[in-house]
Amino acid sequence: MSKKVRLGIIGFGAEGDMYAKFLAEGRVENMEIGAICDVLPEKDEAAAEYKVPFFTDYKELVTSGTVDAVVTTVPHYLHPEVGIYALSHNIHALVEKPIGVYTKHAKELIAFAETKPELQLGVFFNQRTNELYRDLKQLMDSGELGKLRHTSWNITTWWRPQGYYNQSAWRANWGGEGGGVLVNQAPHQLDLWQWICGVPESVFARAEFGFRRDIAVEDEVHTLVSFADGAPDTFITCTHDMIGTDRLEILCDKGKIVVEDSQKVTITRLVEDEEVLSNNMAMGQVRQLFKGQLDMAQYMGTETKEYESVWGAQHVEVLRNFAAAINGEEELLAPGSDGIYGVQLANAIHLSAWTGREVDLKNFDEQAYLAELNKRIEAEGEFEAHS
Repeated sequence: MSKKVRLGIIGFGAEGDMYAKFLAEGRVENMEIGAICDVLPEKDEAAAEYKVPFFTDYKELVTSGTVDAVVTTVPHYLHPEVGIYALSHNIHALVEKPIGVYTKHAKELIAFAETKPELQLGVFFNQRTNELYRDLKQLMDSGELGKLRHTSWNITTWWRPQGYYNQSAWRANWGGEGGGVLVNQAPHQLDLWQWICGVPESVFARAEFGFRRDIAVEDEVHTLVSFADGAPDTFITCTHDMIGTDRLEILCDKGKIVVEDSQKVTITRLVEDEEVLSNNMAMGQVRQLFKGQLDMAQYMGTETKEYESVWGAQHVEVLRNFAAAINGEEELLAPGSDGIYGVQLANAIHLSAWTGREVDLKNFDEQAYLAELNKRIEAEGEFEAHS
């Protein structure tokens, strides 16, 4: 039988409590609560129902002997610090997204994990468990639709009222959170985008900071990204669209994918490469096209599929997979090393917006980014700068 993994939950807010409930209900195969930690002593009362040790210092939890692994649900800047401490004490680590706020810090955690190959370092990218996106990745990896031509993602379903930002002193500022929608809400899409389409090579962006909310960080982002072979992409996100849109389009040589609301996907397959169809179209057919008389069904076929999503199922699957990876039964759905891509892209979008220049992702200047970030942290005067 597989070993029952004892999980330490570090950070007992909304997410930490949600994970505790899933474990207490027995929804996660081969995993149970080992201990809970939060810096607020009064959280002990809320955690008492789980009948496990409670700590106010995560280091005490890690070294307590009550856990085999930890999950971090703490402010973003702490993810690498907590992850490294856990791994250094031979405790597996599942780090919430993003794996770090800036690439230099994230790389420190990833590099340290490489010195501990017997331990698992995962990133909590629960959208990778979404069957829709898993199917799309398989389709794109198969090469059936040919090369990528362009892609666009308009993801504005992140509406957050002002009260959301006012609830914690560390939220929505450079020193406490390290960014806005790019580091809090949209990391899932930044990860999925690269997971499915490949890692981009350059980015040019415009971002608005405190555009429609009383915050220091970005609440509106428009990004133009270039993939290999010059394939362009646009990415739009914000936190002030109360109506919201979630639409992903991927155009390839032999077809097109359209995803709506992360639930419905329409795949249109061409009978041949688009350029071949274009070059072989006779003038008579061209005239029919202009008149709206051409039967396009002879060139393409369309498939539509809708996916159901059960609340909490994605998070449960990440935890289940993490336990299975610890037991040597499966590979991680989102290994820690994958976390760097979303962090680098978010950093590059910030840097491009701050400087007004295109940013080369293949030779990303992380020191230039960190210098710009620290300027903003120092101007706020609430938190220490980073190195």
